[in-house]
Amino acid sequence: MIRGAIFDMDGTLLDSMGIWEDVGVRYLASRHIQAEENLSEILFPMSLEEGASYLKRRYRLSLDVQEIISGILSVIRDFYVSEVTLKPGAAHFLEELCRMGIPLAAATSSDRELIEAACRRLGILGCFQQIFTCSEIGVGKESPKIYLEAAAALGAPPEEIFVFEDALFALATAKRAGFHTAAVYDASSARDAQALRNCSDLYLEDLTDFPGFWKAASR
Repeated sequence: MIRGAIFDMDGTLLDSMGIWEDVGVRYLASRHIQAEENLSEILFPMSLEEGASYLKRRYRLSLDVQEIISGILSVIRDFYVSEVTLKPGAAHFLEELCRMGIPLAAATSSDRELIEAACRRLGILGCFQQIFTCSEIGVGKESPKIYLEAAAALGAPPEEIFVFEDALFALATAKRAGFHTAAVYDASSARDAQALRNCSDLYLEDLTDFPGFWKAASR
């Protein structure tokens, strides 16, 4: 019996992973600077500070590193506030769970302000009893703490809750903690598709087939 569901946001409900791949390009464009063709690949393994330092050196920016970081964060904030969309089927999927009386929580690595702004604009904020963030919990999703605190808020044990994730390491964490797991396809984690299938109780190409999910999850 399903008595609760915990949803990751980025890449699971929100079609947002692309911003983290092209934020450098967007930032330079906001300053009317043409980015090099492979900038996203160059910045991907860097921290925010390292990336800002690279942009300063490579594009001879007059701003200091902290000012560049602030500009990058502003680009990300604007994306969540006014641009990010839901992944296909996400709104209906949440509505159906709510209609069936299943309490929902969100567990995200992103900033609360950004997630709440996006969810409010997209009309899904009211679906969640509570939103949990890794920064507020104090540890990332390599630890099950965020899922366990969400489960406590939902009032159900892990074995009666589904965790929806698109990232392999996060899904594996939830699985080890005793939760049912549903992997949701995202282009950013396509390389892990087979491993996600192996790790999850259910693998969802998207969120458009709620009846199919419910039938499989209720077995």
